[in-house]
Amino acid sequence: MSLLEDRTAVITGAASGNGRAIAELFAEHGASVVVADIREEPREGGEPTHTYIESQGGEATFVECDVTDYDDCVAAVEAAEQFGGVDVMVNNAGIVGPQAPLVELDMDEYRTLMRVNLDGVFHGSKAAALAMVERGDGGSIVNMSSVAGMAGYGGITAYSASKGGVRLFSYALASELGPDGIRVNVVHPGVIETAMTTEDSPIVGTEEGEQLKSTLPLRRFGTPEDVAGVCLFLASDLSSYVTAESIVVDGGDLNSA
Repeated sequence: MSLLEDRTAVITGAASGNGRAIAELFAEHGASVVVADIREEPREGGEPTHTYIESQGGEATFVECDVTDYDDCVAAVEAAEQFGGVDVMVNNAGIVGPQAPLVELDMDEYRTLMRVNLDGVFHGSKAAALAMVERGDGGSIVNMSSVAGMAGYGGITAYSASKGGVRLFSYALASELGPDGIRVNVVHPGVIETAMTTEDSPIVGTEEGEQLKSTLPLRRFGTPEDVAGVCLFLASDLSSYVTAESIVVDGGDLNSA
């Protein structure tokens, strides 16, 4: 069953991690994919996302995209025109940023994090919304937040603020775009096994991480494929009456806290 047949998806941060898994799953379900990222090579190694999709018989292209630059996001959306125009926008790109108490927080690092995590979602959503409204065929925008966007965590106040902003921005945008048939929803991953949690902010594979994992109801950390499956649901007609909604992908962590 191809849930995204004849549709085109633009996915930011799709070279690696969650974004790569989302791109590959969307392609498996018939979507043409625009891989928008600041880098072409996946952090995990292997061939680039778009060439892998093409090797499997799918349609994909790579666009160098810095989500802090609105024009780059516009260019990524415009690249979807070669496949018929954007139907799905997944604003997935993000960074962990500074991890320090507020009183020690470096303001330049704070601004960089906000430009990527919050401004980047704003830029991608605006670029996609303009194209979707002009086409008049509706669409789906999926924005990536975090469990930190549902419950703030000390030591990562800036990250929590950026992801909480994504959540409320998405709800507001859903109200604006609903009359145009455009749905806007939010995904909130917990600890997912990617380079972000093994290198940027090491949790997976650490003693602290093992202790955390033992408290999760599902007793495991998530995979990029876990996140991708939820994004596929929100991008497809399976969720045609779902908008302004959050889905948490955390193995039950928030509920058990």
